[in-house]
Amino acid sequence: MATNLANITMKKIYYLSSCSTCLRILKELGDIEGLVLQDIKTEPITKSQLEEMVAMTDSYESLFSRRAMKYRSMGLNEKDLKEKDYKKHILDEYTFLKRPVMIFEDEIFIGNSKKVVAAAKASLI
Repeated sequence: MATNLANITMKKIYYLSSCSTCLRILKELGDIEGLVLQDIKTEPITKSQLEEMVAMTDSYESLFSRRAMKYRSMGLNEKDLKEKDYKKHILDEYTFLKRPVMIFEDEIFIGNSKKVVAAAKASLI
């Protein structure tokens, strides 16, 4: 069953509990009423969750992390990846999801750059 994001109010963060950067960002954001946290290592993202994220952004590539150690070890840096490849790799291996992914209402914030975190914090005010 597909979820229509326009009809729900959501505050969710997809993160990795073993990632010190994700934990720092969570601490920086403070207590957020109604926030749902999903540790993508212990509760992998589903196909429908990934499709919801992509519907809020421009591509699977924008959700894909090239910093993951497996990116080079699997030789992906030498391949010409397409959208279907990004989708497959994100669903197959949690480390390929750029993190954190923060969804506040109808806005999505991807990654841990200072600019992204500042924009996420501003949207909560």
